[in-house]
Amino acid sequence: MACAAVSEQGVERRERPWGVAIVGTGLISRFHARAVADVPGAQLVAVCSRERSRAEAFAREFGCEACDSRSGMLARRDIDVLMIATPSGAHLEAAVAAAKAGKHVLCEKPLEITAARVDEMIAAHRASGTQLGCTFQLRYMPVLQPIREALREGRLGTLTYAGVYVPWWRSEAYYSDSAWHGTRQLDGGGALMNQAIHMIDLLCDLLPPVRSVAAFTSNVGHAGIETEDAATAALRFEGGAVGVVYGTTSSWPGQSKRLEISGTRGTVVLVEDGLAVFEFQDKRAGDEEVRTAFGPGARASGVNDPGAMTHALHAACFRDFLCSLDSGRPFRVNGESARRPVALIEAIYLSAKTGRAVDL
Repeated sequence: MACAAVSEQGVERRERPWGVAIVGTGLISRFHARAVADVPGAQLVAVCSRERSRAEAFAREFGCEACDSRSGMLARRDIDVLMIATPSGAHLEAAVAAAKAGKHVLCEKPLEITAARVDEMIAAHRASGTQLGCTFQLRYMPVLQPIREALREGRLGTLTYAGVYVPWWRSEAYYSDSAWHGTRQLDGGGALMNQAIHMIDLLCDLLPPVRSVAAFTSNVGHAGIETEDAATAALRFEGGAVGVVYGTTSSWPGQSKRLEISGTRGTVVLVEDGLAVFEFQDKRAGDEEVRTAFGPGARASGVNDPGAMTHALHAACFRDFLCSLDSGRPFRVNGESARRPVALIEAIYLSAKTGRAVDL
């Protein structure tokens, strides 16, 4: 298989499978374990957790070995890739330890909770010659291909507006039953850094760089948490287009996430994994085929239950990561790329704190 493309057929043949270890046994770790199982040429070898009993239960469920410590696990010669699924503010330590052990890293989003901490991760892997990647699985939605092509071909004309909306719901128990959700130290932020960051990442990936932001945040819906449960931000992009970010976990019962991009010659609106609008002044015969193939998406995953999503896009992201290792090409969601949404969210938080617009 050509590793330049994501394929259902796995990765190039090696003398042995890519050995994978997971650190962390929370909800998201199961999505990563299922993703590894779906990719031929990869094998989940080991897992570790702060609690031995949790690691043992996870190992029984997914057919791997429970390790007593991260350091011991990283010393194993049969492990090539560490998947990090710990709380967000604990990613740096694990990523640096993996780099020093010569292991590649695919880390759950966000890569870390500040751009400065992300920079430390990037530097560690650059020094060791290992690959650092982030699981922003929405980048692998097939519906993004025609959107990328339209942007690349200039079919929207001069870009004038882009916005993302993530009106989700999380219960009080989501925060009260967790030792880290909604905390500054380990979550790094609330509705933006944890939930809306996926759509903010798409904004950063598809659009020109954001040059300035002006924002407000609040937590009136979950007053007991340290971070925001709602945020709005006005954006100005390089080139002059304006935009909006809206993210919340206090909009019961939760609604579909949305991306809008408009220009002087076209508009694209993505709702979940389907195209609600795909219209251009220069109409083409293939446009109707695109609208038919990527019609309105299902009401989706994650709006009020973080466990409701599937692992298919996680598998696509992981497959592409292994392809990048096999081929030597840069990974699509490498450290530098995954840094951008973190830096933008930091700027939003700073604007909300100071009451002033912030330039990036």
